[in-house]
Formats: sequence, C-alpha cells, structure tokens
Amino acid sequence: MTPFAILSVHDLPVVNATLNGIAGILLIIGFVLIRQRKISAHQKVMWTAFAVSCTFLVCYLVYHYNVGSVKFDKPGWVRTLYLWILGTHTTLAAAVPFLAVITLTRGQRRNVPRHRAIAKWTLPIWLYVSVTGVVVYLLLYQVRPLL
Repeated sequence: MTPFAILSVHDLPVVNATLNGIAGILLIIGFVLIRQRKISAHQKVMWTAFAVSCTFLVCYLVYHYNVGSVKFDKPGWVRTLYLWILGTHTTLAAAVPFLAVITLTRGQRRNVPRHRAIAKWTLPIWLYVSVTGVVVYLLLYQVRPLL
C-alpha cells in the first residue's frame, strides 16, 4: 500500500497547502544559500522546490478534476480579500512554470547573467504564489465567517 492510498481526494486541499508552504520555505532557503555563495546547495534546493511545485500541480489538477470548483461562501470584506488574493495568485501562478523552467535551465547551463536577470522576477512571483496558495487554502477551508 502506498502512502497515497490512504488519502481521499478531499484530503488534497491540505496536501496542496502543505506543498505550497514547503515550496515557499525551499525558495527562501535557496535565496539564502545563493547569498552565501553555496551554489551546489542552492541548485539542489531550487530543483527540489520545482519538484514540490510540480507535485502540487498534479495534486491540484486531480482535486479539481474530481471536485470541480469550490465556491467561497463567506460574505463581506473577507470575500473581497479572498477574491483579490485568488485573482492575483491565479494570474501569477500561470506564469510560474514558464519562469521556473527558464530560470532553472539558465542556472543549470551556468548562464549566470541571464539566470540572475530572470531569477530576480521569478523568485518573488513564485514565492508570492506559494504563500498566497496557503492563504487561499486557509481562507477557503479554515476561516469561519465573522459574526
């Protein structure tokens, strides 16, 4: 029995939030490592962040294929906040795979000037998407309506 055999499709939102959180932590670690000039460790951490994000994407697609879209039913300012975060998250999330592949490829090829040029955009966007992925989960599944 694989570890995934014990999971239901309804467990995937918390798995997805966890994967987003792990990716965000790895991105920060990768940033710190490159600032310390630990290039090999930086590369390993960034490739791991990419693998975690790819795993997230598979789980996300499986969840939404099986469940469809999930309605946000909380009213007022929380709804406005949620929709704003979701909108920016979704828009930027569409760019992350392309930015990440280009950035990782340039780094792997040791094309440092071009790697740095795109990494300064990729890191904040990817980090924002990872963090807001967790926030979207919390707002959608954990925050109770305020009375």
